Amino acid sequence: MENQWLLSPHRQLTEAEKMLVWKKPPSHIESEAERRICAEVKRNWQRGEMRITNILLEGDAGSGKTQLAKALSADFGLPYTKITCFADMDKSDVLGSILPVLSEDGHDAKEVRYQFYPSEIVRAYENGWLLEIQEPTVIRDAVVLMALNSALEPDGSINLPTRIVHRHPDFIVVITTNRGYNGWRPLNEALRDRVQHSEKMDLPPKAVMMERAAAKTGYGDEAVLSLLADTIITLDATAKANAIKGVAGMRSYLFWADAVANGAALRAPCITR
Repeated sequence: MENQWLLSPHRQLTEAEKMLVWKKPPSHIESEAERRICAEVKRNWQRGEMRITNILLEGDAGSGKTQLAKALSADFGLPYTKITCFADMDKSDVLGSILPVLSEDGHDAKEVRYQFYPSEIVRAYENGWLLEIQEPTVIRDAVVLMALNSALEPDGSINLPTRIVHRHPDFIVVITTNRGYNGWRPLNEALRDRVQHSEKMDLPPKAVMMERAAAKTGYGDEAVLSLLADTIITLDATAKANAIKGVAGMRSYLFWADAVANGAALRAPCITR
C-alpha cells in the first residue's frame, strides 16, 4: 500500500514532522479494516462535505485499534500523535494552558511572564496531523466534551486565549475506545454524530491471527498457532456470551504464542481483567 493512499502528495513536511509519520515494521500485516478505511478516505478526499476526517474504532483491548491508527499515519503520510483521555480532564487539556515562565537569570516574582502552551490536540489541529484520541468515553465533564466536539467540526475553529486556530484541511482524528470496561460510558451522541466512518474491532479471522502471530513472533509451528488461536476464539466467545468482564484477544494471543515459542508450557492464559 506504500504511497498509493497519500492524501496530499505535494505537501512538504518539516524534518520534525517526518519523524512523526509512523513507519510500518516488517511484522505489520494489513487488515481488511485498514484497506477499507484507506479506500473510503481517499475516495472522498476531494468531495467537499463528503470528506472523511473523523474515524471511530471500537473494540476490546488488544484488538489493534492503536496499531491501525498508526498504520493510517503511514498510509496517508501524516504525522501521528495521540492523547489519552481521563475522567477528570478539563478544558485546558483540550485547548492548552497559560503557564508562568521564570527568567533564566533569577526567580524574582517581578520577572515572571506568562506564555500559552497549546495542547497536543491544537498542535495536530492547526498543523494537519493525524490525531488519535484514546478513550473519550471516560470523560465526565460536559464542558470538555463540548470543546472536543467543536474541534471535530469539518470547517471549525478553536478560540484560544491568544488567537483563533482554524482546522487544517489535512487534519484527521481517529477515536479509539474500548467497550464495557470500568469507567466506560456510551460515546457522547454529539461526538458520535461527527464521526464519518466507524469500525468494530473484533478478533480477525483465524488465518489472519496466525499470520500476524507468525510475523510478530517469528514462530512458525502452524499446528500450535492454530490450537492457540482456536482457544483464544473460544475464550472470547464464551466471555461475551456470559457477560464476563474481561477479554482474551489478539494481545493475549500474541504474547501466548511468543511465550510458547520460547519454551513456555502450552496452557490457556488467564483472561485479562
